[in-house]
Amino acid sequence: MKIVLIGHGMVGHKFLESLAETGMTGVEVTVLCEEPRAAYDRVHLSAFFSGTSADELSLVESGFFERTGFTLRLAARAASVDRRTRTVTTADGEVLTYDKLVLATGSNPFVPQVAGRDREHCFVYRTIEDLEAMQASGAKSKTGVVVGGGLLGLECAKALSDMGLETHVVEFAPRLMAVQVDEGGGRVLQAKIEELGVTVHTGRNTQEITDGARARHRMVFADGTYLETDMIVFSAGIRPRDELARQSLLAVGPRGGVAIDSACRTSDHDVYAIGECASWNEQTFGLVAPGYDMARVAARHIAGDADAAFVGADMSTKLKLMGVDVASIGDAHGRTPHSRTCQYVDERRQIYKKIVISEDGKQLLGAVLIGDATEYGTLLQMALNGIALPEDPEFLIFPSSDGKAKPGLGVEALPDAAQICSCNNVTKGAICAAVGEGACTIAEMKACTKAGATCGGCVPLVTQVMKMEMSRRGMAVNNHICEHFAYSRQEIYHLVRVGEIKSFDDLLAKHGKGLGCDICKPVAASVFASCWNEFVLKKELAGLQDSNDYYLGNIQKDGTYSVVPRMPGGEVTPDGLIAVGQVAKKYGLYTKVTGGQRVDLFGARVEQLPTIWEELIAAGFESGHAYGKSLRTVKSCVGSTWCRYGVGDSVGLAVELEHRYKGLRSPHKIKFGVSGCTRECAEAQGKDIGIIATEKGWNLYICGNGGMKPRHAELFASDLNKEDLVRMIDRVLMFYVRTADRLQRTSTWRENLEGGLGYLTDVLIKDSLGLCAELEAQMQHVADTYQCEWKTAVTDPETRKRFRSFVNSDKGDENVLFVEERGQIRPATADERVRGAAKVIPIAQAA
Repeated sequence: MKIVLIGHGMVGHKFLESLAETGMTGVEVTVLCEEPRAAYDRVHLSAFFSGTSADELSLVESGFFERTGFTLRLAARAASVDRRTRTVTTADGEVLTYDKLVLATGSNPFVPQVAGRDREHCFVYRTIEDLEAMQASGAKSKTGVVVGGGLLGLECAKALSDMGLETHVVEFAPRLMAVQVDEGGGRVLQAKIEELGVTVHTGRNTQEITDGARARHRMVFADGTYLETDMIVFSAGIRPRDELARQSLLAVGPRGGVAIDSACRTSDHDVYAIGECASWNEQTFGLVAPGYDMARVAARHIAGDADAAFVGADMSTKLKLMGVDVASIGDAHGRTPHSRTCQYVDERRQIYKKIVISEDGKQLLGAVLIGDATEYGTLLQMALNGIALPEDPEFLIFPSSDGKAKPGLGVEALPDAAQICSCNNVTKGAICAAVGEGACTIAEMKACTKAGATCGGCVPLVTQVMKMEMSRRGMAVNNHICEHFAYSRQEIYHLVRVGEIKSFDDLLAKHGKGLGCDICKPVAASVFASCWNEFVLKKELAGLQDSNDYYLGNIQKDGTYSVVPRMPGGEVTPDGLIAVGQVAKKYGLYTKVTGGQRVDLFGARVEQLPTIWEELIAAGFESGHAYGKSLRTVKSCVGSTWCRYGVGDSVGLAVELEHRYKGLRSPHKIKFGVSGCTRECAEAQGKDIGIIATEKGWNLYICGNGGMKPRHAELFASDLNKEDLVRMIDRVLMFYVRTADRLQRTSTWRENLEGGLGYLTDVLIKDSLGLCAELEAQMQHVADTYQCEWKTAVTDPETRKRFRSFVNSDKGDENVLFVEERGQIRPATADERVRGAAKVIPIAQAA
């Protein structure tokens, strides 16, 4: 069977994934993609302005087309369809035959028929190419206007604001988001948006765009007023792209869109239409979740599943617009006959909530939440599954006045068919089944079911269902660190901090049992170091450390250790390099420049460590903490000091940051990157903490990771001065230290954090928990109490005694054997030992 897919956006690619999942054989699939790049994530398109690259927005897994055998043609526009001959002709004149044709052509931005709309520096907000043009224009502009106050319009307004433009939103309707929210919600939303520095003009009908007196454009409104701006972006809705359907005489809906049945077939049953270009029951859908449903249905139907059917879609939405929670469920406007409403308005906190209930008060029909969408998950499931409302439904959104807990909905009450993730059509039953197959973390659940992997709005509910099912199956839902402590690492931290506990014996006596183990002892050691920052080899703490911390070096496969002196920001003087080279040469060490911009020395025997450290300390170096769960490096480019593209002193900042945080012990290792411009030579967006210089200051990215499971860091705060940047980093790191699990990287911590980046923003920027001053003070304590652990170790006779291979001798371990390779040493292999090819290379003995 030959299948031609026209369009390779989000929905088009979902069709390909779904078709591949059916296991259908003997199929030849050709994809015509009009854009110059494969499918990418339009839901998070605004992230492009925060530094996310086009490649990172891509939805296509590496090797997808090679694995499936599908053919993708980029920059290939379908010009016409001939249904009689079953052919598609491209703009280049190529003719493709098909047995089944799938239209996934999406939509076009709606641009009002206003004179001057095609002037230079007027854009639409739809593709990455559009965004690149906007960026170029924004760099030469001071003010920007978005025409349209809907979902996309407000997303676009955030983009302009992030570019540093004075931003305005012009909306024809009397309120923002007129489709999703009512008058009261629109009023609160407008107040919150304007509080963020965006000027909103509602009820404005643009008549023409002409030359401005103080800016490039003048927008003239029907009431005679005008607004001048340098840049205009039209984001006033979408219109289905149904031109191929009209050309080939397929039926279209009364309001546009290719008419389809429940199998997503058009009036020609060999032609399917899915996504924004389709009209089902005279209704078009502008959200990704219904498009994904259509894609799955079309793929299954083509593969022979006659029961596959599209039955409509819930259009409820929950998102953050410019940091403001906005949610709409079902009949948000209360248009159902005889329906009733309950409203809660807090003008001081700018919160608006409304529920629409049936006449008998038993069913939830709709809801609007602005400023606080905490109840969204509960309300959505009540509406979707027809769950009976409590006796006093108003208290679902009202604050409790009698001290009682608010009425809620336990996930146990949800049927297995309840849809938890609408983007990927994941039900409660599917999540429960995944738990049965071993998925017990949010990261594992995303990987195997895709629940929460698209927009992320369902993650809190997914977590609740997952934990409920784990409990039902008798699985351990707790995150106790071991059998000796019935607490999580986070709880251990708070017990230590609040109780001012400084020894393991004290912690065990007050909160544990038994003697402890190799799990809880290093956890306690890390927490003690994070809280009190005492010398880790202090007598009562030394026995808690793991092997690396116990010897202040990384143990290698042959029993030797590596020595890594700190080189802050990757900066080192010629004399420093010579000193490192002399030490390496004297002790016969293998040397290698690391990815963190410092020099690693391998092959040191345990009895040699103190003398090596002494010589490095004498040359001005200190411990690089390569052995600890702590700050490792702050990688930097040369920045504005040397580079002609640099806009910030990245090396200077990197050195300062490394010196500030070098004593911090944490749940796992931490890496920084500082880039002097957006060319990103320090790869800051792949680090736990990433900083990039801008013309206006520093952008802070958090929770990135390279390694086995790379994760792109997320923009946390923009255009910061150095003082504010340091405060933000203090807060992020100390909150991570407080709340992360044992051996959890910042990337995994962020992935499993309920509320995600929005929660971190509330807690660490808006200070919703009142913790920020405390976090900053705790970090300052760590900085003030820093000590070089190597120096403390070599100057303490008792500590120094532990650095020997044998308890009763100062001799070295003769079983440590090396061979020469490429002018340096390496450990001998087992075979080389047997054959006698290895030899002990002369190395200076410890003094």
